[in-house]
Amino acid sequence: MLEKLLLMMVLSVSMGMGVARAEVDAQGKEGGACPEVLQFDVIPLGGKTPVNLCQVYKGKVLLMVNTASFCGFTKQYAALEAMYARYRDQGFYVLGFPSNDFGEQEPGDDKTIKDFCDATYKVKFPMFKKTKVASRHADPLYRELARQSNGSYPQWNFHKYIIDRSGKVIADFTSPTTPDNPQILKTVERAIAQKL
Repeated sequence: MLEKLLLMMVLSVSMGMGVARAEVDAQGKEGGACPEVLQFDVIPLGGKTPVNLCQVYKGKVLLMVNTASFCGFTKQYAALEAMYARYRDQGFYVLGFPSNDFGEQEPGDDKTIKDFCDATYKVKFPMFKKTKVASRHADPLYRELARQSNGSYPQWNFHKYIIDRSGKVIADFTSPTTPDNPQILKTVERAIAQKL
């Protein structure tokens, strides 16, 4: 077990990953198996202490999105924040993962990204360290998201995955589909209504 953990840490550091497979014995904070898509530790944007997705978000409805500060779709931050504010009391979270994979539209460091999100869009939903999401070098979390969505990797910034309370990817939407699109809202509302 210790050897496995050390190997994973070395691989994580050597690949420059902001997302690493969590050493979870498949147990979440509410008991039961931890869904595969949540078996990761991620570092909050501007933070240093990893967060275990299973411990924090198991049983929640999630919208995971790869973001960028200098993209034609960057204005979607406002709709993502509005969506988070509207549904968070019902167990819904937006989780943002900045990425510089497309058009080099997220060139800044974590502090620059955090400052931009705070000042420009007053982002309150959880954001995490810069992440690799494109299929050629995706971090493990994004490989799992793609696996559960029939190989659908982000092709550009602001690709959205919706995860239900059981921890399964139930839909994904390409960049041009805005967070306030009726299809996204209907999918999220249906997932919120389903209890475990």
